[in-house]
Amino acid sequence: MKLELRGITKNFGALVANDHIELAVEPGEIHCLLGENGAGKSTLMNILYGLYQADSGEILLDGVAQHFAGPGDAMRAGIGMVHQHFMLIPVFTVAENVMLGHEQSKAGFLDLSAARAKVREISARFGFHVDPDALIEDLPVGVQQRVEIIKALSRDAKVLVFDEPTAVLTPQETDELMVIMKQLKESGTAIVFITHKLREVREVADRITVMRLGKVVGEAEPTATNAELASLMVGRSVELTVTKSTAVTGEHALVVEGLSVIDAHGQVAVDDVSFEVRAGEILAIAGVQGNGQTELTEALLGIQNRVTGTITLDGKNLRDLPINEILEAGVGFIPEDRQDDALIAEFTIAENLMLDRADGAPFVKGGALQLKYLAEFATEKVREFDVRTQGIGTMVGRLSGGNQQKVVLARELSRDLRLFVAAQPTRGLDVGSIEFVHERIVATRDSGVPVIVVSTELDEVVALADRIAVMYRGKFVGIVPGNTSREVLGLMMAGEVPAGTEVAA
Repeated sequence: MKLELRGITKNFGALVANDHIELAVEPGEIHCLLGENGAGKSTLMNILYGLYQADSGEILLDGVAQHFAGPGDAMRAGIGMVHQHFMLIPVFTVAENVMLGHEQSKAGFLDLSAARAKVREISARFGFHVDPDALIEDLPVGVQQRVEIIKALSRDAKVLVFDEPTAVLTPQETDELMVIMKQLKESGTAIVFITHKLREVREVADRITVMRLGKVVGEAEPTATNAELASLMVGRSVELTVTKSTAVTGEHALVVEGLSVIDAHGQVAVDDVSFEVRAGEILAIAGVQGNGQTELTEALLGIQNRVTGTITLDGKNLRDLPINEILEAGVGFIPEDRQDDALIAEFTIAENLMLDRADGAPFVKGGALQLKYLAEFATEKVREFDVRTQGIGTMVGRLSGGNQQKVVLARELSRDLRLFVAAQPTRGLDVGSIEFVHERIVATRDSGVPVIVVSTELDEVVALADRIAVMYRGKFVGIVPGNTSREVLGLMMAGEVPAGTEVAA
């Protein structure tokens, strides 16, 4: 089935999310839609899937115009979507999830046998090895994604949309998905593959369409270099490699021993973790999202309540200290969610730059805000960190994601730091902003500050790390040198340490 999108336009108030988008995908083709977060890719696919209605333009399947009032219409027309965050019910079996919303009955009872047979048939056809009676919550993430694909194929999808499908996968699971996509292509399925990861694009794409700021800005061949694709994405040339010298390390600055965290649900999120970070080095913590990384970083900052073990920085015990005292001890922090946890959208850039120092000098004296000092400080930081804005009085919520992250960086790195913790520091940023953030993280390391980077992006981990700690189900599988191969790291992210791997304490 051939898919065509003609002149698709979608506005959200003054924001033009899609601006007259043209796209065609042939049967048996993998067409990659490449662009950074905010480029309009997911909005376009949500229109295709019936979740949004376009303001103008049309969708055609095999030359026939379509009108989708909702996802049900899109599915009946032969369109399936594999979402970044799986639409599965954990306590249901594979067969129950596959038939959900499309239930068949036999003699007044749900016909689970038909769903089981369908799972087995599709699984055998593509070599998925999925047990129809397995509970979703017991399956690895990669297998859960195969269940999503089986769901779509069981409804006779001829066009499959993969929306950032590798975000929660290990490298090995990503490789397996690439093989599956090629199999689907060979069976005649038209595939739209949405991503911002250049490595994956060049691995499977037959054609590449690049979007930026809601518009199609060009097409490229899979033979295009990463640099060429990146420049199309951001509109200028960018440096894709991280330049850093060998770390010059000092004494152990941060020492964590026997750290455990019980989360809000009473589950062990961090399980007896011990590690050290020296002055002047970057320890990167790798792992698939949801393996305890969030709780670990929040424990270091005093945000988690049920914590045991010790956290010592420069000989001072930080555990059980209030957050403001931890910050005063010299800990800088970039949280995973900058909009909810790092910034106040309704405050100005200047006000956000003084958030964690609003109770005393130099910004406040005698209970009075030092407006002249704040203006001078904010103006200097906007210049130093290249924040693209009309002025320091701009509401931070009006900035792009990259510029918001620069404001967070400017605030945290303008203090006298003894430890810098960056959680998912480039999530949602374009490659140009990523380049800038990486440069500042390396410069912080080179100034002698110990740095912890938590990232689910393996390319980022490998690029920045002097040492890498791999986290799986709340534990450290091991700490390995920064030059450890992606293959070994991928196996460790699944809980396995390959024989002969150099694992340090």
